[in-house]
Amino acid sequence: MSLSVKHLLGIRDLTRQDIELIFQTADQFKEVLQRPIKKVPTLRDTTIVNVFYENSTRTRISFELAEKRLGADVINFSASGSSVSKGETLIDTVHNILSMKVDMVVMRHSASGAPHFLSRHIDVPIVNAGDGINEHPTQALLDAFSIREKLGSVEGKKIAICGDIMHSRVALSNIYALKKLGAEVTVVGPPTLIPKHLADALGVNVTYSIREALEWADVANVLRIQLERQNMPLFSSLREYSLAYGVTRQLLNSLKKEVIIMHPGPINRGVELDSNVADGNESIILQQVENGVAIRMAALYLLSGRKIN
Repeated sequence: MSLSVKHLLGIRDLTRQDIELIFQTADQFKEVLQRPIKKVPTLRDTTIVNVFYENSTRTRISFELAEKRLGADVINFSASGSSVSKGETLIDTVHNILSMKVDMVVMRHSASGAPHFLSRHIDVPIVNAGDGINEHPTQALLDAFSIREKLGSVEGKKIAICGDIMHSRVALSNIYALKKLGAEVTVVGPPTLIPKHLADALGVNVTYSIREALEWADVANVLRIQLERQNMPLFSSLREYSLAYGVTRQLLNSLKKEVIIMHPGPINRGVELDSNVADGNESIILQQVENGVAIRMAALYLLSGRKIN
């Protein structure tokens, strides 16, 4: 079996069968990661370059670890300190890298659509590690995989996505993935951080009450406020935001049920999520991090067209 796409540019391009194939493959790789020797030679003699035009910690480390667990040769490229600072274009940068016989590109860029643009100019598979406010497909895959692992299935589950919906590529990719897998989705946040017509365009519910969302949900995926993407004030202060939309221990204890808590990171503790919630029994945040390696191993393997040895 193989994916229906050559590149992993966004969840929007995937079928439900693609997503389920990635999950099934990730199940196998997660078993590998439990062994004393956590490597397989599946991508031996394959060279993968991580091209990051934007800062990243978790995603970059997760991809690099996934690549090395598969036995690939890894090159890390950062825009800072490179010829990009001298005016070199994206296409010239990647063509120069590909001339060194690279087999796959993992790319993060601040411009929405940058990986899609690049995919029209180069022949090797591209994995989108986040492009502007557009998509972050592997994050959505690992989030849905983590829900499947915790609850047994995604279909029919009620998922609340909380926070800065407007500026979050994680939110958009999660909505696509969860809807394709049969979940119900509600987004919650201040009216200024939820795009107009979102409900009609993507078939999700919208509420501006965090309590209402949590009372409805089986799972809450809590997002940080992306101040670096906002060019004007969209709420009064972080303190006011935290009082209105922060997920606190007091709020969770007042509910009549348990809600699973997720977060794609980095967490702004004390703003969108209190520490005793992020580290509490309801939280599967560390499981998300662990599952990220298996999901990225699966995506890289399937795009490579190799066979598991």
